[in-house]
Amino acid sequence: MLDRLNQAMAQIERNLGDSVDVTDLARTACTSEYHLRRMFSALAGMPLSEYIRRRRLTVAGAEVLSGDATLLEIAIRYGYGSGEAFARAFRTMHGVGPGEARRTGAALVSQPRLAFRLTVEGNSSMHYRVVDRPAFTVTGFKARIPLVHSGPNESLIDFVRGLDKQALEHLKKLSDQDPQGIVAVCDDLDPSRAEGTELDYYHAVITTSPTPTSAPEGTTALPVPPGTWAVFTTSGPAPQAIQHLWRDVFTEWFPSNPYRSRPGPEILRTHLSPDGREADAELWLPVEREASP
Repeated sequence: MLDRLNQAMAQIERNLGDSVDVTDLARTACTSEYHLRRMFSALAGMPLSEYIRRRRLTVAGAEVLSGDATLLEIAIRYGYGSGEAFARAFRTMHGVGPGEARRTGAALVSQPRLAFRLTVEGNSSMHYRVVDRPAFTVTGFKARIPLVHSGPNESLIDFVRGLDKQALEHLKKLSDQDPQGIVAVCDDLDPSRAEGTELDYYHAVITTSPTPTSAPEGTTALPVPPGTWAVFTTSGPAPQAIQHLWRDVFTEWFPSNPYRSRPGPEILRTHLSPDGREADAELWLPVEREASP
């Protein structure tokens, strides 16, 4: 039954630009339309029609930000009879109209694809925006550390604790690009992203200058070429919320959106609560659009 449900989910993805026939979905899932709707709502926590609408507007949102087609072309492609109807639906989901989103690169909401296993993945929204950036430089203190998927990274903690506080204050003043302030930058990760593989970690700032002459002694500069970045935000217990964000981006957001990762550093800005238990975080990942089929 789970395989049949997942086939129905794949059928939805193939028909986002057309009419999704729920009767055909039920036939694929080997059940009645009524039972499919009830079962989907119970498992996913939302009506089937709402999921289809949110998936359409997720993919449409990526096209709005890319600027490759007119807003009316996108509206018609995803089944809206007019630009006004598309704008209303777009604003309801994303909190901003498509024209403003295109002009400002506003943060949008992504509805991940659902996958039915022993649990349901993708039934929560992720907030993101896509940004085109000119070249910049990561300037900061560098260490080679292991990748840790869950729980504290002791090597990282020890490295940061050993940094001179005055040098960090000096470094912070060099920040002149988003994300502002001291950031955590990961580069040269193993393609497998397996637990324990090593990466270059920078406790750094983002600067426009290729080689800041006033940088503290012992810092390293990492030039970053122009490119597109997907920016995600989260809040919650530290470090779990941040680690879960990283996980969810790769297991849910990328499979559900027309982007793929590209080589480049991954940048995390974190603000901790006074007791260090809660965190607000912003994650910047280098991305590029998938080629159209």
